[in-house]
Amino acid sequence: MQSKPISLYKTLRLGKIVLVIDRPLVMGILNITPDSFYDGSRAMSEKRWLAQAENMLKEGATFIDVGGCSTRPGAAEAPEEQEMSRVIPAIQSLKKNFPDAHLSVDTFRSQVAQAAVEEGAEMINDVSGGNESMIETAAKHKIPYVCTHSRGNPQTMSSLTDYEDVTEEVMNFFCQKISWLRERGVTDAVIDPGFGFAKTTEQNFLLLQNLERFQLFGCPVMAGISRKSMIWKTLQQEPAYSLF
Repeated sequence: MQSKPISLYKTLRLGKIVLVIDRPLVMGILNITPDSFYDGSRAMSEKRWLAQAENMLKEGATFIDVGGCSTRPGAAEAPEEQEMSRVIPAIQSLKKNFPDAHLSVDTFRSQVAQAAVEEGAEMINDVSGGNESMIETAAKHKIPYVCTHSRGNPQTMSSLTDYEDVTEEVMNFFCQKISWLRERGVTDAVIDPGFGFAKTTEQNFLLLQNLERFQLFGCPVMAGISRKSMIWKTLQQEPAYSLF
């Protein structure tokens, strides 16, 4: 019997197209918040978010991720109405000015995700790991869903880092989550090990060292480490200077 080669490429369905992931892709982050840990990512006006998005797209970003509620450790939680009032105008504006850009909404609230998708977002980036209503939204619209490993919430996550083996425990989390997502009709899942979310600096680097292991799930893997504390604290630099 002749065996068939296994394709290493992953795909994501984005609206009417199928994106073949045959190389690393870049996601640009637009924080429509006044309190994200890196002030260079904050974009509280239309002029600012359009300028930042244009620059990101010119520099090769495939996705623009729009978030209206900071999830950095210790951040206060913005009310849902406030998050909605930040995210939806930004997505409407970005879709109008960059109609070919792939927009993602960064939220843990299903109602915000639902409204964002209706305005043109093509992917849900959920740092909470998902709840039933969020999964229903992703399945109903047949859009990619980024499932993030975390513990607690921004106010408590820094104290929830007691792992015996961080890589094994995060792997076990995704073993359960991916099966759960597929049972509920989410066919395009993306794995995010959650760098900086309930992990110490040492645990973050252990996950990074073992990142290839997450390919076992057959899903694209997202690694969000840009300017996070694991980088700038290790370099003994401020976030603004950690990529130079």
